[in-house]
Amino acid sequence: MTNFIDYHRSDYGVEPICKTLSIAPTTYYARLAARNDPSKLSARAKRDVILKPEIKRVFKENYKVYGVRKAWRQMQ
Repeated sequence: MTNFIDYHRSDYGVEPICKTLSIAPTTYYARLAARNDPSKLSARAKRDVILKPEIKRVFKENYKVYGVRKAWRQMQ
């Protein structure tokens, strides 16, 4: 969503696009700030960034056939 707004913001502006998409402009600006400064990410998002390589490793080591439940169990 933010990429769409970024692409079209010079033509239409952020507020009109957000109004059409039914999202608050502050939501867009918060996402933009978090994208530019990772310290502004939520605790969950920060943890996800740390876990992503581990999840990819487990998935790859199991021939890319593990689903969510099996990958979660493997990581436990």
